Amino acid sequence: MTKVPPDLKYAKTHEWVRMAGDIATVGITDHAQHELTDVVFVELPAKGRQVKSGEACAVVESVKTASDIYSPLSGSVVEINQGVVDDPGLANSDPYEAGWFYKIRVSQSSELNNMLSAADYAKQVNQ
Repeated sequence: MTKVPPDLKYAKTHEWVRMAGDIATVGITDHAQHELTDVVFVELPAKGRQVKSGEACAVVESVKTASDIYSPLSGSVVEINQGVVDDPGLANSDPYEAGWFYKIRVSQSSELNNMLSAADYAKQVNQ
């Protein structure tokens, strides 16, 4: 069964968001990492980059495919997770904690209203 932590928001494109004030931590969901299988490379956006909701801003490569990662919210990248760049397998083994991708200072908090709740995301992936 796919893990879908109840305290996060989810994009239909399989990214998750954890809010802390106006900072959003972004990563890929447990479902996404299962679909990708073994993640071997992660390319993250540069610190300071402005990203828009729905914009491709990162790349994940697995043994079977390369996939764009879309920013679920608009804002400025304030931190990247060098740990997941150095050890891409963290995206598989711990997608919601050690395997997070980047943090952005959210510029339009109303975009959170367009994201899925844990229950809605679970329905999407378990159909």
